[in-house]
Amino acid sequence: MARITQILSGRDTRYFELFEASVGNAVRASELLQQFLKVFPDEPALAREVHAIESDTDRITHDIIHHLNQTFVTPLEREDILELASALDDIVDYIDEVADLMVLYRVEAPMDQAHRLCEILVEAAQALAQAMPRLRDFGDIRHFTVEVNRLENDGDRVSREAIAALFDGGIDPMVVIRWKDIYEHLEEAIDATERVANILEGIVIKNR
Repeated sequence: MARITQILSGRDTRYFELFEASVGNAVRASELLQQFLKVFPDEPALAREVHAIESDTDRITHDIIHHLNQTFVTPLEREDILELASALDDIVDYIDEVADLMVLYRVEAPMDQAHRLCEILVEAAQALAQAMPRLRDFGDIRHFTVEVNRLENDGDRVSREAIAALFDGGIDPMVVIRWKDIYEHLEEAIDATERVANILEGIVIKNR
């Protein structure tokens, strides 16, 4: 059935274009967040830029759903399209929330672990951006998905160490609460990249 669908809908590249635009936004948002952390609390405009990217990603997700509602035959299974669109949107949502929390909590300066988690997030988003164009012909993406899985494991480890350090360092309890929240949102953003990688891998396997 999947092969018949591919043949009938081979000219419809709109979904792939939108997916690539969405993952491109994930890369840009993660890189902006990384820059924001490096200069924080200076250049608050960077947080606004992240929010603008989040709004654009919402638009892309809406466009995918709108196109799906208007399309009878699709190049991918409909549930896969929706799942992938939602997972890509989640990455940028979490990144936007991290930028918001940094401003809301008025932290004095990012801790080293936050920089490391953001670095992992950027690398994972970039790996997804390299994998996404291969979805057009269901090419081999395993190198990239394995890398995202590895990065997610690194993110879990760094996050655990970061939270443990908060409770071991005699830090003010309010500071602990704020940074724990920020670390958890960064970890959720990294987890979201792994979810996208797993969805991509499943789609490729289905359509080979």
